[in-house]
Amino acid sequence: MKEKQKDSPEINKNIHPPFVALFYIALAMILQRFVPISFYVSPAGRYIGLGMTFLGFILGVGAYLEFRKARTTLDPHGSVKSLVTGGVYRLTRNPIYLGFFLMVVGFPLNYGSWWGIVAAPVFATTLSRLVIEKEEAYLEKKFKEQYTGYRSRVRRWI
Repeated sequence: MKEKQKDSPEINKNIHPPFVALFYIALAMILQRFVPISFYVSPAGRYIGLGMTFLGFILGVGAYLEFRKARTTLDPHGSVKSLVTGGVYRLTRNPIYLGFFLMVVGFPLNYGSWWGIVAAPVFATTLSRLVIEKEEAYLEKKFKEQYTGYRSRVRRWI
């Protein structure tokens, strides 16, 4: 008897994108405590950090609403029912992950730390390798030309 084919991305079940983002935010804050970057962050810079954190949150909420409208799962380990391409997904293929990226930079910046700027590219690379590439391979396999067309119109990050 043929084994049933798995209908979900092959993402390690122990990898959860929100926790990856929290790890890098915490790392930036801990590094600031023990190895401070000696540049002054102005009050305007702190407000920019707060704005980035808020914008990251709004991107996540927008993505959540699009997933609810499409009645599909938000779980990166789950099987999706439909390809979400509306709302914030017209701007970026990964609004939730872009939101996390903005939070990794913005939250530490709001607290006077430049370490989020250092951590953000490492966070993006980690998330791309552990999650995004696997999600994209799954979506391409499941939705074929529909996903390929979407991918050609909308960038991965911005």
